[in-house]
Amino acid sequence: MTGEIALKVIEEGRAKFEDLSYHLWANPEPAYREYIASETCIKALEEAGFAIEKAVGGVPTAFKATYGSGSPVIALLAEYDALPGLSQKAVSHKEPVEGQSCGHGCGHCLMAGANVAAAVGIKAEMEAKNLPGTLVFLGCPAEEQLTGKVFMARGHAFDGLDIALSYHPLFTTEVSVGNSSAMNTAKFHFKGRTAHAGGDPHNGRSALDAVELMNVGANYLREHVTSDVRIHYTITEGGTAPNIVPDKACVWYYVRAMRREAVEDVYARLVKVAKGAAMMTETEVEIEFLGGCYNTMANMVLSELVHKNIGAVPQDPWTPEEIQMAREMSEASGQNWENVRRAYNLGENDTLSSTVQPIKFIDQYGSTDVGDVMHLVPTAMFFTASFPMGAPGHSWQNTASAGSSIGHKGMIYGARILAKTVLDCFENPDIVKAAKEEFDKATAGSKYLCPIPDEVPVP
Repeated sequence: MTGEIALKVIEEGRAKFEDLSYHLWANPEPAYREYIASETCIKALEEAGFAIEKAVGGVPTAFKATYGSGSPVIALLAEYDALPGLSQKAVSHKEPVEGQSCGHGCGHCLMAGANVAAAVGIKAEMEAKNLPGTLVFLGCPAEEQLTGKVFMARGHAFDGLDIALSYHPLFTTEVSVGNSSAMNTAKFHFKGRTAHAGGDPHNGRSALDAVELMNVGANYLREHVTSDVRIHYTITEGGTAPNIVPDKACVWYYVRAMRREAVEDVYARLVKVAKGAAMMTETEVEIEFLGGCYNTMANMVLSELVHKNIGAVPQDPWTPEEIQMAREMSEASGQNWENVRRAYNLGENDTLSSTVQPIKFIDQYGSTDVGDVMHLVPTAMFFTASFPMGAPGHSWQNTASAGSSIGHKGMIYGARILAKTVLDCFENPDIVKAAKEEFDKATAGSKYLCPIPDEVPVP
């Protein structure tokens, strides 16, 4: 049976893969600083016989691990950055780890572990069966900044791939086929002239006034954009004291929409708003463009294959202790999650999901830089239940789950699905051919243009 050897290798090495994931969980690192995470994964793959290329695509904490030769060339996309402010122990109540500033509230430590496990298992089966083809493991930093894979794309890290697969932990098990939004992010730095706000305010030119006027203008702009557009911001610098006219102020914006073209249009209008605010306040504005990403575009040939394999490989059952821990974390969120329960057809006691969701085309207003890969190569993305149903996204509950047996079971399930799917593609080249034909039709007449200009440096 396809995948039998790989699944056995994954199970035999289970403790090792769980230890790898836990090591990343216990040593969380923010975007573009994932030195421990990348080196830990590199070491595991080197020991398994993969060839390593570091700083792939010009991103210091990105890497490429390769085994095999020839076609097809199939890539696993791993992530390993953590989120700020989500330090947490693996317990069912909120308890940050002293001295730790971030945590794996999106479960990227599980992604890394699942992909390493899958890669080792796939390689073992390729060797045993003498299968032709090239397996590529891409370590992808800074997904939470939505720019890691975009910088990698700018550096041609995804060139030469035939297909790619992305696994992510979630509160359900499903294939992602809906559209996630494209995005631009930028900081608007205003410079004015300081003065005593009481003694000589007429000599001052307030950078904070410019920020506030820009925000007012952006809020009026919301009335004249399509319904899929999202504009959100936070003021990162606004002065030091009321009696000092601030000569420096900064506001950080995200612009999202379901199409890349819409993002670029609205972002251009937002830039005009910023320049208008600067004119009104006699200040100057400097725009620090941080990056952008494409909307997702799932490949249905691959997505349907993944969905079939989700049901073809085993999911470990939840223990009473895990269910109780999940229930306590869900209750601690204080959220009413009945709508979620109904939407996913879950029972009253299904705090941890054991149900495979049908393929559903639902648009998601969040973003992921996997979208850029999807516009370069046929790609499928899927999730396995690794968090409690009642836990908010990017929460301490998710961080706790990622460091516990709950997350590890979801991770191993993800590794099995990845391994079975990749090996199906290696053994049946017609799948790859059909996926590429679908991709060519979907992208006909369009060309991927990296959202990040060449002059913007990797952070």
